[in-house]
Amino acid sequence: MHKIVISDTSTLILFSKINEFDLLEKVYGQLTTTPEIAEEFGEELPEWIAVQSVKDTKYQKFLETQVDRGEASALALAAELEDVLLLLDDLKARKLASKLMFKTTGTLGIIHKAKEQSIIPKVKPLIEKLLSTNFRISSEVVNEILKLNNE
Repeated sequence: MHKIVISDTSTLILFSKINEFDLLEKVYGQLTTTPEIAEEFGEELPEWIAVQSVKDTKYQKFLETQVDRGEASALALAAELEDVLLLLDDLKARKLASKLMFKTTGTLGIIHKAKEQSIIPKVKPLIEKLLSTNFRISSEVVNEILKLNNE
């Protein structure tokens, strides 16, 4: 398991929307996020989510030329820490994170990990909840996750 798990806003919002926010704590224990992401989320964060500011704000500003403010802050913070996993759903942000050699996962990856850890019995009910929100994902990816989990 990674020492530090940094979450972007979309992950927090999606798990909140489907009433599975505590799944993040069950899978990762503690999360870290930035003040920018906490502000974007707009709700009070539980004590198991630490809020940490980026020290190199110039680097963050540079990253903001390529991705949104929250994602840029998550990437900039990841650059300052070691053994980090980034929770990102936005494809552009994930591609940039990959170029920067960061490990990433998204909402479906978290759900898959929850099943692997026997925290949830099936992924399909959570995927169905996600699809009832504004979460956009191709049916191919959904089918791949279901197949990966023997569902």
